[in-house]
Amino acid sequence: MKKILSLLVVTTSFMPASLQAELKLPAIIGDHMVLQQKQANPIWGWENPGSKVTVSFAGQVKSAEAGADGRWTVKLDPVPANAEAQVLKIASGAQIIEIQDVLVGEVWMCSGQSNMGFVLGSDWNGDLEAAASKLPNLRLIKVPLVGTQELKTDFKGAWTSSTAQSATNFSAVGFLFGRYIHQIVGVPVGLIDNAWGGSAAEAWVRRDTIEKDPRFALLMENTVKAEAYRQTEKAKEDHSAALEKHKEAAAKAKADGKPAPRAPQSPEAWLTGNARPGNIFAGMVNPTLGYGMKGVVWYQGESNSGRAWEHAQLFPLLIEQWRKEWNQGDLSFYWVQLADFMKEDAQPGESAWAELRETQTKTLSLPNTGQAVIIDLGEGKDIHPKNKHDVAARLVRWALAKDYGIKIPHRSPEFKSMELIGNKAVLTMDCFGSALRTFDVEEAKGFAVCGEDRQWQWAKGKVLGKDKVEVSCDAVANPVAVRYAWANNPVCNVTSSEGLPLTPFRTDDFEMITKPKASAGAPEKK
Repeated sequence: MKKILSLLVVTTSFMPASLQAELKLPAIIGDHMVLQQKQANPIWGWENPGSKVTVSFAGQVKSAEAGADGRWTVKLDPVPANAEAQVLKIASGAQIIEIQDVLVGEVWMCSGQSNMGFVLGSDWNGDLEAAASKLPNLRLIKVPLVGTQELKTDFKGAWTSSTAQSATNFSAVGFLFGRYIHQIVGVPVGLIDNAWGGSAAEAWVRRDTIEKDPRFALLMENTVKAEAYRQTEKAKEDHSAALEKHKEAAAKAKADGKPAPRAPQSPEAWLTGNARPGNIFAGMVNPTLGYGMKGVVWYQGESNSGRAWEHAQLFPLLIEQWRKEWNQGDLSFYWVQLADFMKEDAQPGESAWAELRETQTKTLSLPNTGQAVIIDLGEGKDIHPKNKHDVAARLVRWALAKDYGIKIPHRSPEFKSMELIGNKAVLTMDCFGSALRTFDVEEAKGFAVCGEDRQWQWAKGKVLGKDKVEVSCDAVANPVAVRYAWANNPVCNVTSSEGLPLTPFRTDDFEMITKPKASAGAPEKK
């Protein structure tokens, strides 16, 4: 047992270094963990170079030799789900570590920024959900926030069974997603909470991967400049000056009865923070690399919304690179599309958030991906909507349908084609076996049309049959394009018959407002 081993280490702490025990395991491999069923599972750790390590589990014995860097790895043969606690034994010479209470089932990583990190206790029904969370075969582990350019191989954390206490401080979306799988599929489930609020997508990708890709030359050019500046004395002086201004602004806000503005970030905070390319990959993803799992659920994008044009290439790269890093083929990757947020616009027009949502939808072209549309679940005044239950429910439909063979509606309707007939546009949707309906009122709301002048006007919509919507506007005699829910916080009400919202879309290919502008004398970006 681990406790016995720790006593052994204490009693030998005064021995010469050459005689001390060196067998070590990463935090991700420990008591109460869940191994992924029906696939080979890597088990790894560190020992003195050249040492032979033997791993025993479920009747199989695997051996490996520690390399020059001390790392060893074995791969356990696939085994079926098993809710009966087992022991995984690791031995090297006289050293033995016994991992207790090991289950076999389904393992999912829950990753992204603050809406994934948003804890169960903060959900509208967090108290009720916590009361229903005593599930001994649902296991949780949380990766701490570490931003660095140095590839870390371990983190501080431990697996624990789901209880009211452990679940309350775990990712709400992740926990509710995993609980559905645990209870519906009927197998143990392990969840890895690996999220950082406010994080940018580029921080989750290995740095040299981005550096080698010419599509992100501007991103890395700006990164190098930022790194150089933030390590200068001028950066410290500028920060001190900004702090003084902040004190004045905070004092004025207090006198006016208003909340204080956010304090300026220090240069050091950015260097070790959640936006620097590669930082989170090195500090939080790399220590978990290789651990067997079914897939990833992802909720991120808010921090990249102002750079949606870039995100259209960055997000697919992230997914493809994670799959290469894990070496498990096209492991399942399901994400939450951005919710509605900010004020409702009086007039239709452009939206960076709408463009980001479009990039997420287009990423469905990758295999084994899925998108939970939540354009109806946001809160205009809060970037962190508190209804995480419905978010998780829409997300888990993808996993149940695609990974567990359960016939269940899971995909929101999507735009398919458009036919222009006089002053009307008839839009056909792909309903994936379902049918369209409107919520609350008969009129289909959320549509806008434009003519050759590209001046957008609100349009009236009407659902026709199972999969069509007719839209028109008296002010646009000859429409050329239609948009739906194309705003930061759109008013829209078309869903499938099961209540899955129609995916926001546009029929035009007008230039994105988030596309970087070419500098004087520089070639325009394609």
